Amino acid sequence: MDRPIDDIELAWSSLRDSADASGWRSISIAAIGPCVLQAGLSFPDKDEALLVGFPGSTVPAAEKLPEGQGFTVSRVEANDDGLIWLALTRSAHGSGELFAAMVGDVVRAMEVESGADEKRLLRVFIGRIRAWQEFMRKGARVMSPESEIGLVGELRLLRAIIEAGVPLVVAVESWLGPHDGVRDFELGTGALEVKATLSSSGFPARIGSLDQLDDSVRQPLFVAGVRLRQVESGQSLPELVQEIRDVAASEAEGTRLLSDRLMAAGYFDAHADRYVRRFELADTYIVEVKEEFPRLTPGSVPLGVTKAAYEIDLDKAVRSAIETVDALKKLGVI
Repeated sequence: MDRPIDDIELAWSSLRDSADASGWRSISIAAIGPCVLQAGLSFPDKDEALLVGFPGSTVPAAEKLPEGQGFTVSRVEANDDGLIWLALTRSAHGSGELFAAMVGDVVRAMEVESGADEKRLLRVFIGRIRAWQEFMRKGARVMSPESEIGLVGELRLLRAIIEAGVPLVVAVESWLGPHDGVRDFELGTGALEVKATLSSSGFPARIGSLDQLDDSVRQPLFVAGVRLRQVESGQSLPELVQEIRDVAASEAEGTRLLSDRLMAAGYFDAHADRYVRRFELADTYIVEVKEEFPRLTPGSVPLGVTKAAYEIDLDKAVRSAIETVDALKKLGVI
């Protein structure tokens, strides 16, 4: 299917005239590997859905299915054909345009993996929906200028981690920032937190919680400062995204994970033309968080303080910076 959503929307339109009082009405759209795709409506509400049939042993009964603002995923009895059917259904309050974009994107992600087995296709289906779940939770809007800079910083470090020799899938799996992880990257025994700025005087870094710079659970812990300059000769966020996609292109699992992480981070390809600023890398330094590092942690604040967000100046916090490769060696991943 060149544009899968066109066929699906046409099927939805034809099904709306049905007089059925309850249950599912559906039209077959395609088969992807062992999975069957149908466009469906649930009656009497006539909510649009993408129905995907998986072989019965593929979907564990305990699998927690995602739901978000504007959609649900549920097991349904769509057909008596021995398949387990999952329905990605638009909620009554959900945007029809955004839901159609989501359905088309999920189908395309599955088509890329058309040669895979049913277990992998299930991971692709659920994983892509979870990425959309996070994207919608964050508002499904163009990222703020601050979020754009933050994503550029995280992608710069991701590229450096891959170039240093960490396997692609391991590197992308370690990137937890898009899913609101406590730290942006968790690698080996420890973690890296990324802070990015356009400031040429000082390096303001916002710390969002008491846990973010707490190394009592994972050690060693590093802060990576990425200083950017906005210049016409620089690289835009969409260009940086494409560059990293090109690096990942030879590995299907890495490509899938990267795509999911980008969506969860708030990057939607349809918004690419809105990110026109161009950046060049001015400086990157990595510092290990040790006793002398300025921070607030659950163990260092007065009794009764349970939450805090604060700001530090990384320029004043850095005593001895190390290279990315040295940090990765200390983390035990290269």
